[in-house]
Amino acid sequence: MTIPEAFDLALQRHRAGRLAEAEALYRQILAADPKHADALHHLGVIAHQVGRDDLAVEWIRQSIGIQPHDAAAHCNLGEACRAMGRLDEAIAAYRRAFELQPDYPEALNNLGAAFKDQGRIDEAMAAYRRALELKPGFPEARNNLGAALAAEGRLEEALAAYRCAIELDPSSPPSYLNLGNALRETNRLDEAIAAYRHALELKPDYPPALNNLGNALRERGELEEGAAACRRAIKLKPDYSEAHNNLGAILAEQGLLDESAAAYRRALELKPGDAEVHNNLGNLLRDRGELDEAIATYRHALRLQPEDAGAHSNLVLTLHLHPGHDSTMISEERQRWNRQFADPLKPFLRPHSNDCNPDRRLRIGYVSPDFRDHPVGRYILPLIERHDREQFEILCYSGVARPDWITQRFRALAGEGGDCWRNTAGIPDAGLAEMIREDAVDILVDLALHSAGNRLPVFARKPAPVQVSFAGYPESTGLEAIDYRISDPYLEARSKDAGTQGKQVFLIDSFWCYEPCGAEVEVNGLPAMESGHVTFGCLNSFCKVNEPVLSLWARVLAAVPNSRLILLAAFGSHRRRTLDVLATQGVNARRVEFVEYRPRREYLKLYHRLDIVLDTSPYNGHTTSVDALWMGAPVVSLAGSTPMSRAGLSQLTNIGLPDLAAHSETEYVNIAESLAKDLPRLAELRSTLRARMRASPLTDAVGFARHIEGAYREMWERWRGQILSARS
Repeated sequence: MTIPEAFDLALQRHRAGRLAEAEALYRQILAADPKHADALHHLGVIAHQVGRDDLAVEWIRQSIGIQPHDAAAHCNLGEACRAMGRLDEAIAAYRRAFELQPDYPEALNNLGAAFKDQGRIDEAMAAYRRALELKPGFPEARNNLGAALAAEGRLEEALAAYRCAIELDPSSPPSYLNLGNALRETNRLDEAIAAYRHALELKPDYPPALNNLGNALRERGELEEGAAACRRAIKLKPDYSEAHNNLGAILAEQGLLDESAAAYRRALELKPGDAEVHNNLGNLLRDRGELDEAIATYRHALRLQPEDAGAHSNLVLTLHLHPGHDSTMISEERQRWNRQFADPLKPFLRPHSNDCNPDRRLRIGYVSPDFRDHPVGRYILPLIERHDREQFEILCYSGVARPDWITQRFRALAGEGGDCWRNTAGIPDAGLAEMIREDAVDILVDLALHSAGNRLPVFARKPAPVQVSFAGYPESTGLEAIDYRISDPYLEARSKDAGTQGKQVFLIDSFWCYEPCGAEVEVNGLPAMESGHVTFGCLNSFCKVNEPVLSLWARVLAAVPNSRLILLAAFGSHRRRTLDVLATQGVNARRVEFVEYRPRREYLKLYHRLDIVLDTSPYNGHTTSVDALWMGAPVVSLAGSTPMSRAGLSQLTNIGLPDLAAHSETEYVNIAESLAKDLPRLAELRSTLRARMRASPLTDAVGFARHIEGAYREMWERWRGQILSARS
C-alpha cells in the first residue's frame, strides 16, 4: 500500500470514529515518512479527541513546522491549546488560521469561544457574527452566539439565537441544553425541563443535560426526580463536580444535611477552587448551627471570588446569628460590602427627574424574592392589600423562583390588576435598575436586606430617588444608597446601631403585621393538662440555636423537673451534637425530641404540643414567635441591645405581655420557671393570646399600612425639599 493510499484509509477510519485503527495507520505513515505533515496533524487531532492535548500540541506544531500555511492545522492547534487553558496561544493560532484562509468560519467560531473563555464577550460576539456572515447556516456559531448573549444577560436575544441554531440543526443536543439554560434563567421552568429532556432524547448519556435537568427539577420543587437526574450524571461522569454540587443543594432541601455536606465536600475534592460550592457549603453549615465553620467557609469563598455579592451577603447575615459578634463587628462587615459592591458604582449614578409635586400619587416599588408563602410574603401581603390606591401606585419586582397561591395574590394586587408586576428572574442587576428607573419609581423598598435572593446591587445603582429597607429583618443593610429603614420603638430602644451609616429610622407601632394566610388552625387546650408535664419548645430555624442558647435552655429544664423540650431540626449530626451539649448540662436525651420541617398547616399544629416557647438569642424568633402567640403558646424571650435581639420584646409588648421578655439570662430562666409552675396562668394565656393579638398592632393591617404610607410621604417631602433647595 502506498503512503497516499494508507493516508486515505487512515482518514476513512478516523472519520468513522475508529480512532485506534486510524492512529496505527498514521504512525505507519510516519515510520515511512517522518515529515508527513498531514499524518502528524491528524495524529494530533486524535490526541486532542482522546484528551491528550499535550501530545496534540506537540504533533500539530511539528506538522506546522513542515507545512506552515495549513490553516486547518493552526485551527486545530488552537483547539488543543484552548482545551489546556492556554487561551492566548489558542487565540493566536485561530487568528493565524483566519489570516491564511479568510473564508474560514470555523476558525472564527473557535476564536469566539476562546474570547468567551477569557471573558471578552464583545469580541466573542463579533467573531461569531463574522462567522455567520461567512456561513449563515452555521448552527454551532449561532449556538455559541446565544451563549455569549446569555453571558451578557441578554437572555431573550440568546433564546432567539438558540432557537435559530435548532432550526438549522434539530439534532444538536448542545443547542437544546443551552436553550434550557436560558429558559431556566428566565424562570420558564416547564419549557427548560422540556428542552433538557429533548437533549437527552437525542443523547441519553449526556451529563450536562442531566445535571441541569436536576437543577431545574429542584427549582420546580421536584426533589426526588432532581436528585435522580444528578445521580445519573455522576454515574456517567464521577468527577463531575457541578453535579455533586447540585446534588448537595437538592439533598439540603430534602433536609438530608449530612448527605448534602458530603456531596459538597466531594465537589470540592474535585474542584477545590470552586467559590460557589464553598458558598453553598457555608449555607449548609449555617443551617446546621455550625456558625464558626460557616463564617470561615464564606470567607474562603470570598477569597476565591471577591466579586460574589451573594456570598458576602451570606456572611453578613450569618454574623447576625453568631453570639460572639457584636454590632460593631457586623457594621464593619456591612461597610466592607458597601465598599466592594456599591462604591465602584458611584461615578455612574444619575440624577432623577421624578415629578416633585407633593400631592401627586406616588409610585412605590417593592423588590423581593419572597412574594410567596414565606414569612416576609405573609406579613407584607396585608400592607399591599391595604395600600391607599388613590395615593399610591404599587409595583412589585419579583424574584420568586417557585410561584404559589400567595404569589398570585400579590400579582393581582400589583398596580391596577397586575399591570405593575415585574418578573425579575434572570434580569441582571444593571438591567433591573434600568427597568426601575424607566418605571419612574419614586420610592423603592428593599424587602430582603442581606438575606437570600436579595438585589442589593440594584439598590447600589440608586434607580429611585428615595430608597428604604424593611421587612427582611430589622437592621440596616449598610448601603449608603439606601436612605432610610423602617422599624419600631421597641426594637430600637437600646440599639447602638439605629443610625448606622447615618440612616434615618422611621418608627411604626410594630415591625410585623400578622396574617395566617389561609392556614387556619384552632387553638387547643393546654397540653400539660393531658400530658402531666410541661413541654417547652422552639420551632425557629436551627441556625439560631447556639451553645449559649442550649446552656440557657438546660437551666430552664433543670428548674422545671420532668419537663420536655421539642426542637425543629432537619435530620443530621447536628441533632446528636445538640444532645451532647445538653448532656454536659445534665439534660437527659430522653427529655428532648426533634421534629422535622413540614408544610405550614402541619407546622402550626406542632404548637398544639407546646405549653411554652423558648426564644433564641441573639437572633430572636420573628415569624415563629407570632405563630406561637397566635396558637396560644406564650413566648419567653431574652432582649438584647440589637434590633434583631429585641423582636420578642417588641411582639410581647405589643400584646401587653412585656413581663415575658427578660433582660438577663437569670430573669429568662425565672420567667420560664414561673410560667411552667403556674398552670392556671398558662391555661388562661392559651385561651386569650389569639384575642390579644387581634386587638393589638400585630394584626392591625390598616394601621400598619397607614403608618408606612405616612413614612413614605415624609420621605418624599424630604427629597422634594432637597431638590427644591438645590434648584434655588
